[in-house]
Amino acid sequence: MKLQQEFRLARPRGDVWTFFQDVPAVASCLPGAEYLEQKDSGRHAGKMSVKVGPFQAAFEGEAEVQYDEASNAITMQGKGVDRKGASRGKMTMVCRLAEIPEGTEVNVDADVQLSGTIAQFGRTGIIQDIASVLISDFVRNFEARVPASSAVAAAEAETGTAPAAAAPPPQRPISGFRLVWLSFLRAMRRLFGASN
Repeated sequence: MKLQQEFRLARPRGDVWTFFQDVPAVASCLPGAEYLEQKDSGRHAGKMSVKVGPFQAAFEGEAEVQYDEASNAITMQGKGVDRKGASRGKMTMVCRLAEIPEGTEVNVDADVQLSGTIAQFGRTGIIQDIASVLISDFVRNFEARVPASSAVAAAEAETGTAPAAAAPPPQRPISGFRLVWLSFLRAMRRLFGASN
């Protein structure tokens, strides 16, 4: 299953690049994520929890992260197992950073392979909704955690969008209600977009 996401961070590319090299900090900004430890050869162990209605999964696994500073690209290959629900997942993801006037644009291309109980959610499009929730929460938590540069801070002060300089709260699993609401909004956009 292919996933593509694009989002913007109101911070300079250099600041975003530096932050993305701090894997525990990145994990702290993702809902449901828990960083466990660093392994040998650049591998990291962690856990990701998801709750959709009666379905709950807690994937434990490892990921290898590589950084290409010349192209401002980050490659991650990971896999995890939900031991209680007998679900498995593998993912290869490439993030590319581009500098824009507003800060940094991040383009994400991911290839996700699912097996077991969670595979049914991949067929219904819920995985795409989960990815969208992860991205929106990550952006909010990142901008609350990473101080703005003087130029960005001045722009945020003018528009009244400056975030509180506080660490993100402890992350909880993604809730089913938020996914249902997001799916509803997407359906409405498709419906009214098609009628125009």
